[in-house]
Amino acid sequence: MTDFRVGIGVDAHAFSEDARLVLGGVELSGEAGLVGHSDGDVIAHALVDAVLGAAGLGDIGAFFPSGDPQWAGVSSLLMLERAYEAVREAGFELVNADCMLVGERPRIADRRREMEKRLAGAMGVAPERVSVRATTTDGLGFTGRGEGLAAHAVVLLSR
Repeated sequence: MTDFRVGIGVDAHAFSEDARLVLGGVELSGEAGLVGHSDGDVIAHALVDAVLGAAGLGDIGAFFPSGDPQWAGVSSLLMLERAYEAVREAGFELVNADCMLVGERPRIADRRREMEKRLAGAMGVAPERVSVRATTTDGLGFTGRGEGLAAHAVVLLSR
């Protein structure tokens, strides 16, 4: 019998003109960036939490503490790679991942496939196993006011 596990991840960061914008491992120019200890990639961070949670391995803060200088400015794809290595060592494989960016801007439709490939590449899985989508909140909340972005991720793992 196959053992399936579901994990959910959520992340949010504020915009800053002094930061670069990285989403799903892709740098987007012409937009305010996100404040974070690493590169602030909310999509990758939500995915890290989802894969770790599904495997019962804790959360992003336990693996990559924000007070630890070795993670300052690091690529979130490296964090995802390391987290997924731990998931595989625990005997799990990704069935699929679904990531949702929440915000009024930027529009990511033309960069979605690139994000899916980068996230999948960090985990060593086929891009078809990773989905990246986006939605707005119709002007509601901090994302609707343009103060930052949030992301949600859901994963299914099998053992």
